[in-house]
Amino acid sequence: MRSLHTTVPLALAILALASCAPQGPESAAPAAEPEHAAAWRAVHDAVAVLAPTEGSTVRGVVRFHENDDGTVTVRGTFDGLNPGQQHAIHVHEFGDCTDLQGRSAGGHFNPEGKPHGLPPAAERHAGDLGNLQADDAGHAEFELTVDNISVAGLRNPILGRAVIVHMKPDDGGQPTGNAGGRAACGAIGIAKAG
Repeated sequence: MRSLHTTVPLALAILALASCAPQGPESAAPAAEPEHAAAWRAVHDAVAVLAPTEGSTVRGVVRFHENDDGTVTVRGTFDGLNPGQQHAIHVHEFGDCTDLQGRSAGGHFNPEGKPHGLPPAAERHAGDLGNLQADDAGHAEFELTVDNISVAGLRNPILGRAVIVHMKPDDGGQPTGNAGGRAACGAIGIAKAG
């Protein structure tokens, strides 16, 4: 019983002292950024390997490089497209291509809540990359430099999202460009340096 009489007042004294300690933002310097966060934002190269959705033959590789001026250059090579036709290409919300039709990738990546549009319009979804033009063999090469995304930086980072090639061209219409079904899907991951 004697230890209880000593323990309770001691515990109360400790709590009282702890409550007197300064609290709030004025008492501590801002926390330093964790090393892994800084390393993550230092990633400047990403890649997506696109596989066909069910019933499609479209395949491709898309590379993203964040330039020193903050723009991102997007380059891609594709095969299995409809010969001589255009196909929309977008970055979608999620890097999930598990659904056979690519629907698990979600909608267009649009963190700023902008209307749909085609490059070079400033008012467009961050994921709106325009159209691919297939040649007579169904092959296309694509290059575009944009200023509304980052690879892993603070503005609209695309790492961990997905690239979708659609069955039809993007006509710029609302809300998503009337591009039809999804022909290929690939998650965007960190590219090997060098």
